[in-house]
Amino acid sequence: MKPLKLCIGIDVSKDTLVCCKGSLDPGNRISFSKPRSFSNDHEGFAQLSGWIKEESCPEIRFVMEATGVYYENLAYWLDSRGSQLSVILPGKIKHYAKSLNIKTKTDTVDARILSRIGLERKLDSWKMPSGAMREIKFLSREYREVKAKLVVSKNQLHAKMHSYGCPPSVEKRLKKQIGLLETQLLEIEAEIRKTVMADNTLYDRINRIVTIPGVGFMTVMSILSETNAFVLVKNAKQLVSYAGLDIQHNRSGLKEGKTKISKRGNSFIRNALYMPALCASKRNPSMKVFYNRLIERKPAKKIGITAVARKLLILIYTLWKNNEEFEPERKRSRQTDDLPTQDEHNVLLQ
Repeated sequence: MKPLKLCIGIDVSKDTLVCCKGSLDPGNRISFSKPRSFSNDHEGFAQLSGWIKEESCPEIRFVMEATGVYYENLAYWLDSRGSQLSVILPGKIKHYAKSLNIKTKTDTVDARILSRIGLERKLDSWKMPSGAMREIKFLSREYREVKAKLVVSKNQLHAKMHSYGCPPSVEKRLKKQIGLLETQLLEIEAEIRKTVMADNTLYDRINRIVTIPGVGFMTVMSILSETNAFVLVKNAKQLVSYAGLDIQHNRSGLKEGKTKISKRGNSFIRNALYMPALCASKRNPSMKVFYNRLIERKPAKKIGITAVARKLLILIYTLWKNNEEFEPERKRSRQTDDLPTQDEHNVLLQ
C-alpha cells in the first residue's frame, strides 16, 4: 500500500548518520523500517539519497536533531536539493520521548523517535541562513570568544602587577597579548560592518534597532545571527523561550520550590544581552524606571537585570518585525511594558 507520508529520522553524530524510515498509510497506521547507517560526509549523503529514491511517496520529510554543528553539512546539502527538512531542538525531542515512555537511549532508538515525531506532528521547515548571516554568526561568536580571552588576560595582568617579585618579562608578554586581542576585536567588528554594509536593507534595519539606548551594534548582530534574523520566530514568547529566559516553575502540592529562568536555550543571546541590560537599567530612562520599580518590590539586582534583558530582547524583536526606530514616549503593548508577575521576580540570570 502506497504511504501517505514518509519521514526519515536521522540521528547525527560526528562520523555517522543513523537513519530510520517511518511511513503513514491511508489507515493512519505507522510502520518503521530497519535503521540504516551512513557516513557523515558527501559520500554518505549520496548513499542516503539513493536509499530514499527507492520509495514513492507524495510527501517525504527529513527530521534531525540540532546536535552542535555536526548536522549542518547534511542540512545544507538537503536544503540545496529542495528536500523538506525539520531541525528540532534536543529538549523538545527529550520531552517527546518521555511522553512515549521510552527509557532507552541509543542511536537507532533516537532515529525512530525523530521519524515518529515527523509523522505525528506538523513541523516547521528549516530555513537555510543567507551567506551573509552565516558569516556574521561565525564572526560574532569569534568576537565573544576573543573578548572573553581579553578579560582573562587583563585580570591576569592586574594580578601580576600587584604581586611581589613578578618578572617584568611576564608583564611585557601579557601586555603584548592584550594588545593583540584588542586589535583582533577591532578587525572582527570591521569585517562584520563591511558584510552588513554590503546589504543596504539590512544595514538600515540595524541602524533603526541601535537607536535603543544601551543596545550597540555588536549586540544586535549577535542576536540576529543566532536567530537567523528571526526567520522562524512566530511571537515574543517563542523567542524568550529560545533564549532560555522563560520562567521555570517548581511547585507541587505544599511544595514551593525555587522559580527561575530555564536557561534551556541559546546562551549566546543571554550573554549578549547582559551588559546592554546592565547599561539600560542605568542609562535608558524607561528601562531605569522599570528596573527601579522591580528593585523596590524585591531588592535583588540580578532579578531586575534579567527582567530588563528579557524586555530588551522583545523590544529588539518588535522593532525588527515592524521595521521601526525606538520611540521612548510611545506606548507599547502590555507584553513589553507591564511589570512581570510575582513569579517572574524570582528569575535568576546565568
